[in-house]
Amino acid sequence: MNLHQQALTEYLAAFITGLFQTGVRDVVISPGSRSTPLALLMVEHQEINTYIDIDERSAGFFALGLAKVSKSPVVLLCTSGTAAANYFPAVVEANLSRVPLLVLTADRPHELRDVGAPQAINQLHLYGHHVKWFAEMALPENSAEQITYSKMVARRAVKECKSPVPGPVHVNFPLREPLLPALEPYPFSEEQPDYEIIAGELALPQAALERIAREISQYQKGLIICGPMDQPSFSNAAIRLAEKLAFPILADPLSQLRLDNSVIIDSYDAILKTDRVLAEFQPDFILRFGAMPVSKPLSLFMKKYRGIPHFIVDGQAGWRDPYHLGTKVIQMDETAFCQQLTNYVKKNENNEWLSQWQQVDQLAKTAIKAHMSQEAELEEGKVFYELFPRLPKDSTIFVGNSMPIRDVDTFFHKNNQGITVMANRGANGIDGVVSTALGASVYQQPLFLLIGDLSFFHDMNGLLAAKLYKLNMTIILVNNDGGGIFSYLPQAESKQHFEVLFGTPTGLDFQHAVEMYHGQYEKVTDWEHFSKAIKSAASYKGLNVIEIPTDRAKNLTSHRKMWEQVSREITTYLQGVEK
Repeated sequence: MNLHQQALTEYLAAFITGLFQTGVRDVVISPGSRSTPLALLMVEHQEINTYIDIDERSAGFFALGLAKVSKSPVVLLCTSGTAAANYFPAVVEANLSRVPLLVLTADRPHELRDVGAPQAINQLHLYGHHVKWFAEMALPENSAEQITYSKMVARRAVKECKSPVPGPVHVNFPLREPLLPALEPYPFSEEQPDYEIIAGELALPQAALERIAREISQYQKGLIICGPMDQPSFSNAAIRLAEKLAFPILADPLSQLRLDNSVIIDSYDAILKTDRVLAEFQPDFILRFGAMPVSKPLSLFMKKYRGIPHFIVDGQAGWRDPYHLGTKVIQMDETAFCQQLTNYVKKNENNEWLSQWQQVDQLAKTAIKAHMSQEAELEEGKVFYELFPRLPKDSTIFVGNSMPIRDVDTFFHKNNQGITVMANRGANGIDGVVSTALGASVYQQPLFLLIGDLSFFHDMNGLLAAKLYKLNMTIILVNNDGGGIFSYLPQAESKQHFEVLFGTPTGLDFQHAVEMYHGQYEKVTDWEHFSKAIKSAASYKGLNVIEIPTDRAKNLTSHRKMWEQVSREITTYLQGVEK
């Protein structure tokens, strides 16, 4: 072993040791030359799980899925040049969704930068403000000081990924040739960690909590709004607080709060399309948790009552107020806040406000059920309505953006099935959905992906991971041959060029793509067929794709009829109450 190889090996092995000692267990590698020493050492480490993904964009989202479920930093490793640029979409999503992603990019050494060397781009601060922290590593040396430095940067990178707000971190490695490290003897020692990072939760003093409790206790018509959340114990804590306050909880499908409890209101998206509700159901207080909800009618409802007390609780000290509605931001762990506040608030004996919401919620569900019973043809809304009762208990369903997540908001009603709903709602993009879901499937089973045809097409390369690593996932592919969500937007009023620019039909036969990746494929022909396909999917191992062909125009008509039916039922009820 020459001196260069020894320095390269010991320096990079020290960095990987620092990662492992601070909890990193999963590494996704995009093959390339300049990253050779890091890649070889990662694979050589006997206790790190490595995944190879040839397409960097797919790799980025696969790592994102792993990190979303494990809640631990996942490493992404690539070579220099545009390989690193292809991680950008996943980095953006990780930043906005608060997912710990640690991107390691190999780079040309300093003397080969900005002189026309091949595969050399400016990688310094490549991801700009989309990462929490950036570090440019020194060139490899194996002095005691540099070995300590290498470990320390690794430890800090993991720390920055995790707290106080989880997110992506970028570390850039300039490396000189030759690039082969020494794998014998085994380059990693069994030394115990000599460094510890202890992080706590944000908390408030008792006096502050008592003051907040007194203020909240004076309101009679409060709403608790829960957007996307992922805290296992939050649901029960939020429900207990709502029960004591007699406030309804408007629970986003990604809040993990659509539980069978009387304070949960899950049909608010349909309810809030009713003018009479908007006029008569004026809250005097809003308490909000999590990211912004999916529902546009809910966002418009909150904006309509701008100026009322609006408290936002964020346990990671972020800033989630895009409409500038908040009157108080509370930086405290959400679960602890609910648990402790429940002890201080006064019990509200007046259930009239809660009862009103419960009544219209039930009316909305009854109207939706009546409408769905009349739908004989394959229709998108009914796909979602029929799907959830047929899923196995404790399933995870990953949902694509655009129409799928909105239909989940409408048709995924509260239940005791223990279903976890996931999505990439940071940037709301359609890219990388297949790869993210496959990453999540490594740790979360059984897992179903509910996705539209354009999102599926956009990330078909992601299916390779299912083939290579024998991952189990059922994809429910809703194919309306284009961008169905645009039919609901103002663009649909402009018939000229609509199909070319927004409808964007592809006319693809996805069966060929699925079979190329050794997956099972089935196209549904009717509702009985759909029911059987979902039932058999629970026992299928590997990649399984169930395609449901639908019609965009008929879907739009069906949705509008359903919303009109909901509004009629609620309006009739409210008129009767008034009399």
